Amino acid sequence: MYIIGITGGTGAGKTSALRVLESMGALAVDCDAVYHEILASDGNMKMELEDRFPGVLVDGVIDRRALGGIVFNDPDALSDLNTITHKYTTDAVEERLEKWEAQGGSIAAIDAIALIESGINAKCDIVVGVTASRETRLLRIMQRDGISREQAETRINAQKPDSFFEEHCDYILENNYTNVEDFDKYCIEFFSKII
Repeated sequence: MYIIGITGGTGAGKTSALRVLESMGALAVDCDAVYHEILASDGNMKMELEDRFPGVLVDGVIDRRALGGIVFNDPDALSDLNTITHKYTTDAVEERLEKWEAQGGSIAAIDAIALIESGINAKCDIVVGVTASRETRLLRIMQRDGISREQAETRINAQKPDSFFEEHCDYILENNYTNVEDFDKYCIEFFSKII
């Protein structure tokens, strides 16, 4: 099975690239969505998070806003969060890939901000970094999540710079397009050459 890793900072357009690959017949694994599924259902992960970040588990549910308020302002806390969540997410991703391959699937795509840091990139045949200008990302995040510019800047500042992706990825897709359709066309052209 041919596995494509997609990574990059929030607001760059990873999900758009993933959806294009899905439309081309790939299994699309969005690690953020997998993480949220596990966050809602896995009692072991919830308890680990509560042990490290007391007070984030409220009536059996992780208060994501409270957790985000802690980790986006503290690099050590973010690192601890990632250590806890990556192991659960990686296991879930592996299960999905194995199931897809057993069903005869030949192409899969994994979208993760921390694809490289989590080690999931080792499962990929190629890794594609999606980047965009800081201003473009800020505007997308503010619009997508309904948050202030300051909150969007905090999120971007907590993540790796574009230079990290340029250094660790096999390919870079720059996404400063003003509409999704143009970026989708660009992705179709790009992925058609490599799969």
